[in-house]
Amino acid sequence: MTEAFFALFHGLPRQGPGSDATTLRLLDLARPLPERPRVLDLGCGPGRSALLLAKAGARVTGLDTHQPFLDDLAKAAEGLDVDTVNASMADPPFPDGEFDLLWAESSVFVLGFDTALRTWKRLLKPGGALVLTECEWSTGTPSAAARQFWDEQYPLRTTEENSAAAVAAGYRVEAVFPQPDSDWFDEFYDHLAARADAAAGDPAMAEAVAAARREIAMRREHGSEYQYTGYVLRTYQ
Repeated sequence: MTEAFFALFHGLPRQGPGSDATTLRLLDLARPLPERPRVLDLGCGPGRSALLLAKAGARVTGLDTHQPFLDDLAKAAEGLDVDTVNASMADPPFPDGEFDLLWAESSVFVLGFDTALRTWKRLLKPGGALVLTECEWSTGTPSAAARQFWDEQYPLRTTEENSAAAVAAGYRVEAVFPQPDSDWFDEFYDHLAARADAAAGDPAMAEAVAAARREIAMRREHGSEYQYTGYVLRTYQ
C-alpha cells in the first residue's frame, strides 16, 4: 500500500491541500523574520513550498523519507539555497535552536498535532516560528458520515481545540488562516482524481485508488464540515 501510495502521488503538484498563494500568505503572516531565515521544511515532498520559500530569500532544508521526492526537489532547486535530508520527522537530525522557521504544510498528520509541536519545538531559535497546516472541523456538529470517515483516518479537532493545544505546548498563536476551498481541488484533488483514473486498471493500485476516490467524494459531499487551516505559532524569547 505504501509503494502504491507513493506511485499514485509522485509527480503531483502537491501532496495535500494548498496553493502558492497560501504558502506566500503564511510566510507573510510569519514575519518578522531574519533577512535570510534558516528554514526546515518538514515532510517537504517534492518541495513546492520549499522552492517558494527559497525564492523569497530563505535558506531551506527539505526533510522527507521518500528519496524520489528529495531527488525531484534537488533537481528543481538548482541555483537556489536548498539542501535535502532523508530523515524522519519524528527525529530530525539537527541540534537544538538551529532554525528561525519550521514549515509543515499537509504533513503534521504523520506525527499528530500535539506530538509534532512537542518534537519540533527544540529545533527553533528563541522567538522562532512554526508554520503548519492542519485538517480540522469547521463545525461543532459534523455529520455521522464525516465523523466516521475522519475518525478512521485522522481524528479531527476544532480550531479552538488546536489553538489551546498549541498554547499548552508553549507556543503563542500569532495567526490562524482558514485555507480557501480552491486549495483542495485546483492543485490537489483535480490532479489526484486524474491520476486515480489513469491507474484504475492496475490491480496493484486498486486499494490506493479506492482510498483516493473515497477521500475526494467525502470532500465533495461534506466539505463544508471540515477545512485545512494554516497556523503561525511562535516560541517565546
